Amino acid sequence: MKQYLELLSYVLKNGKRKHNRTGIDTISTFGYQNRYDISEYFPLLTTKKVGFKTVLRELLWFIKGDTNIQWLVKNKCNIWNEWPFKAYMASLGEDVSTPEKLSVLKEKYMKDFVDKIINNDEFAKKWGELGPVYGKQWRDFCGVDQLQKVIDTIKTSPDSRRIIVSAWNPIEVEEMAKRGLPPCHSLFQFYVDTEEKTLSCQLYQRSADSFLGVPFNIASYATLTYIIASLTGLKPKEFIHTFGDLHVYVNHLDQVNLQLSRTPSKLPKLIIKRIPQNISDFQVEDFELIGYEPQDAIKGEVAI
Repeated sequence: MKQYLELLSYVLKNGKRKHNRTGIDTISTFGYQNRYDISEYFPLLTTKKVGFKTVLRELLWFIKGDTNIQWLVKNKCNIWNEWPFKAYMASLGEDVSTPEKLSVLKEKYMKDFVDKIINNDEFAKKWGELGPVYGKQWRDFCGVDQLQKVIDTIKTSPDSRRIIVSAWNPIEVEEMAKRGLPPCHSLFQFYVDTEEKTLSCQLYQRSADSFLGVPFNIASYATLTYIIASLTGLKPKEFIHTFGDLHVYVNHLDQVNLQLSRTPSKLPKLIIKRIPQNISDFQVEDFELIGYEPQDAIKGEVAI
């Protein structure tokens, strides 16, 4: 995964400091691309531990078309909690205007919020809903099941240049922003090599948190490529990651420099043990990661 470390170095060397809506400045660049060979090994970062089961649960949540965090938190995946929590705190009249104030509220009230999401269906229905984010767009973009259409097109017209899923729906972007985020990983396209019988995926990511988000995104879309390949009789070949605004938050600079001081180790392998007929029926237990020996985790606060 030296490509990822080179990405971090590129941002630090070439980026410009920019303000943004979160209140935490970034070191920002525009336009970058990495390519990962996923035919033999799986591109899961080894210079820090990345929770693959968390990545997998989020991906399966997208695939199911779900947009409520209740399923995630019941399955011990908490990476989307901050956005609806912020909305809930604001509804109670709390001051959520700065990252510092929100951090204090999280310390006091986040556990109670998560407990209510898990145990109170009415509360979860009201406050766990993120709006028409990724899963909605993947499975119901104005009535189109884009993910199933991808599978069908690969099977019937593998040379098509239209094997695309767009999460960026201009009609619903503002609604997504009320409780969650407009899609950062906004469009992806598959490419079939009919001679090799292989499948590649390219993701365009409009906005990318290099330290926290990008390792998850790499693993998620590589896994999705494995899944689509398994359902269409193909072998995964390459994941191409193309960026718009690629940035490092200034409160992650120490963590990034620590990461850059580490040496990558051998990548793991990903095995899909069971292939269901329907993509929505994949379970966490269907996946096995072999030979993952990462260095220690490096924590950082997400900017919302």
